[in-house]
Amino acid sequence: MAEHVVVIGAGVYGAAVSAALLRRGARVTVVDAGAPGGGTSGATFSWLNSCGKQPRAYHDLNVAGMAAHRKLAAETPHSDWYHEGGNLEWTDDEADLAQLREKVTRVLGYGYEARWLTRSELLRLEPDLDPAGLPADDIAYFPREGWLEPTRMIAYLLAGADVVRGDAVTGLDVTGERVRAVALASGQRLAADAVVNCAGPRAADIAALAGLTFPMRNTSGTLVYTSPVAVAVSRVVHAPRVHLRPDGAGRLLLHGHDEAAAEKVFADACALYPGIGAATVESVRVGERPIPGDGLPVLGRAEALPNFHFAVSHSGATLSVHAGDLVAAEVMGADVTDALAPFRFERF
Repeated sequence: MAEHVVVIGAGVYGAAVSAALLRRGARVTVVDAGAPGGGTSGATFSWLNSCGKQPRAYHDLNVAGMAAHRKLAAETPHSDWYHEGGNLEWTDDEADLAQLREKVTRVLGYGYEARWLTRSELLRLEPDLDPAGLPADDIAYFPREGWLEPTRMIAYLLAGADVVRGDAVTGLDVTGERVRAVALASGQRLAADAVVNCAGPRAADIAALAGLTFPMRNTSGTLVYTSPVAVAVSRVVHAPRVHLRPDGAGRLLLHGHDEAAAEKVFADACALYPGIGAATVESVRVGERPIPGDGLPVLGRAEALPNFHFAVSHSGATLSVHAGDLVAAEVMGADVTDALAPFRFERF
């Protein structure tokens, strides 16, 4: 059993792993080159879902992730970082519509909640949408999906951990097939019984310090944050040219593809919800999404370095609480082989 664990990265994964380790009696030091939640977790659409996740093992992991968020929110006073309002999706392209139909059929076969809405049914849920821009039917609705305010959850989960901010990891002391210590830019050296790589987009760099080659294909996405606006957006909305959701205090979060210009993202949102035109753009962030080479999570210990563990994936907002708990359990000696087998580092 590891007594002192160094967790690298203070985003949603680092915070979730840290909280799970603390519950199991470990002493935890979380180190981050910046501030907690200041990297990918602070520039993410943070959509909680599993409607499009393949293969089945990955879908099931995300469903468990959604359930873990639901449970954490139910058990935690003032946990209003969690919002379960559902997700709406439609398209104006025939090929995309065929894929959407296939997706809905597949997840219904898995027992996942989904149904089709007409335009009038959609407008009862989201009355401020422009009807002229909506299809007559074939609107997919996934009612148990939702979204997260990640930085608020991170603050809660990090309580009790020793957090080192603004101090990048510059080296790992590896001897005898074990990581013995973590070196920081400040010159500080942290002795460790185990290390967990939760470094998000920089996870490959941390793995390289341990002598491991970790293929990643990170991508970016534009996030546009509006001023408060009197528009009734209550759910995650995936329209053909823009994705959006509420972001608290009357603000909206708009999501564009790759590095789309903020002006275009905002214009597309205004076409969808005309009332958004009364808002202004308060800020724009380009978030870097950590994606392992085959798109699936990398979770758990490295076979060649058994006290070096991974918690890295796309869909980190959805997976963090559940997958973080699995990784922490393995760090502390539990056998979670069945749960983590499809997501081991060694598949590369």
